Order: sequence, then structure tokens, then C-alpha cells
Amino acid sequence: MSAVLSGFTTIWLIAALGYLLARGRVLGEEAPRVLARLVFSVATPALLFATLSRTSLDRIVSGSLVAFVVSTVLVALLYVLVAKLVWRRDRARATIGALGASYVNAGNLGLAIAAYVLGDVSLVVPVLLFQVLLYAPVALTVLDLASGRERLSVKRLLSLPARNPLMIASAAGIAVAASGWTPPALLLEPFDLVGAAAVPAALLAFGMSLPGARPLRAGPESPDRYLAVALKIIVQPLLAYVIGMFVLDLNQAQIFAAVITSALPTAQNVFVFALRYRQSETLARDVVVLSTLASALAMIVAAVFLT
Repeated sequence: MSAVLSGFTTIWLIAALGYLLARGRVLGEEAPRVLARLVFSVATPALLFATLSRTSLDRIVSGSLVAFVVSTVLVALLYVLVAKLVWRRDRARATIGALGASYVNAGNLGLAIAAYVLGDVSLVVPVLLFQVLLYAPVALTVLDLASGRERLSVKRLLSLPARNPLMIASAAGIAVAASGWTPPALLLEPFDLVGAAAVPAALLAFGMSLPGARPLRAGPESPDRYLAVALKIIVQPLLAYVIGMFVLDLNQAQIFAAVITSALPTAQNVFVFALRYRQSETLARDVVVLSTLASALAMIVAAVFLT
């Protein structure tokens, strides 16, 4: 339980530093967007390549991962159905909201939780792979098409992965891992150094966006915000539990892993994606803030009842 609190403390301390930098106008008004572009185009691809190139592919699929994936898909679909059919939101806004409701913080908090709560970092690596290799590419493709000015065509649709740095880095890392070749440390060290900036830079960009933020304020995005947070913190972990317990018949350790990974808060990458595509930035920021606050309680409750 102390590891859960420690992980959240780290996140908020770095975000607080970003907040102070923004309040003091140390880096200028465009700093959040510049940092977001750095994270999206350089640091995160480097981190993904370095991580995936060392990952053993035979440890990807597990019962807890299946429960996590199914709960993620169901929650995202539920959000989109409400956003599109009830509220008539546009495609980009519905996509950002669906990501906020289901895209978990597996990169930094997830690794800490896996190490100190689940006792095995490898349990969160498949979650990261699913999000990076399948979920994020689909969502980014939708955002790219929704925000672009070009007409949709088969050629453009097929070329999207080749123009996305996250997908390029992931494919390269998987290819290296599948080849059985172990890159020398000298080759991977630059990727490790640049990739190490991904998490703190994303957190700093997030913190810099907070001055003037009022995540509980009333407004046109209030329904979107609260639906996303409720689905992320309450519904997704409960679905993972039900699927793991009654559908997949997993053991207690696997169910706990599925519930904890599903209870992780919304990733800062959702805010980075919103900045990158200039879509629903306030919604993404508010969902990240509220879910990060609420998920600590959700994980503590899960730890009490499932261990």
C-alpha cells in the first residue's frame, strides 16, 4: 500500500514542479506544447524502442492481460456510445474522452505499482504493449483523420503508421526482440538516455498546464469529464474483476493484477495526444487530474479486499 502512495507522490511532485515553472513563466507560454511534441516525437519512441527490444515476446499473453484488454475495450465502447448517441459529440472529442476513460498510466506509475505492489514488473509490460501497439495506434489514427484536412483515402490510411513515431519505434523494438539479437549496451544507451526524459517531460508538461485549471468547474465538458473518470476508476476495475473471476476463472494473483492495472489512472499521454492534435485539451487535462487523485483510493480498496 505504501508503494501506491509513493508512486502517486512522485507523480504529483514532478507535476508540481511544472506548475511552479509555469507560474513563474520560466520557460515561456509555449513550453507545454514544445515538451508535448518532444515527448510524442522523440522521448517516448526512444523509450519504447529500448524497452521493447529487450522484452521476451513469450511473456506477453496472460489471463490478467485478457481481463484488462476486455475491460478496456468495453469501457471505451461504452463511453463512445454515450458521447456519440446521447451527447452527439464529434469524433475527435469522443476519442479523447474514450482514451481518458480507459488508457491507463502504465509507463511510470504502472511500472512502480507492478514492482512494489504486484511484485513483478513483467505484469505491466503486456499492458504497455497492448496500449502502444494496438490501442494507441487505433486512437491516433482516428484523431489524425478527424483533425486532418486531407480527404480520407486508402493510401492515406495505410500510410498513417509510417508517419507515427510511436508506431515506428514500437515496430522496430518488436522486430529486434523477435530476431533474437541482443543489441550491445553501447547502441541502446542513447535510447535509454533520451527515453528517460519521456515520463518527467510528460509530467512537467502536464503540470505546466495546471495554472488556471479548475477540474471541478461546471461547463459544457462536465458530463464528458465525470463519465470518463467514473468509467476509469470504478467501472473498468469492476469489469476486470468480473471477467477475471467469473469468465476466465483466474487465480487470485491474476485477478489482483488485472484489477490493479485496470485501476491505474488516466495516462498523461492522453493529455499529450490532446495537445498534439489540439483536440479537447481541457477535457484530457481534467480527466488526468481527477483520475490520478481518485485512483489511489481505488487501488487501496482493491489491495484491502483482494490480498
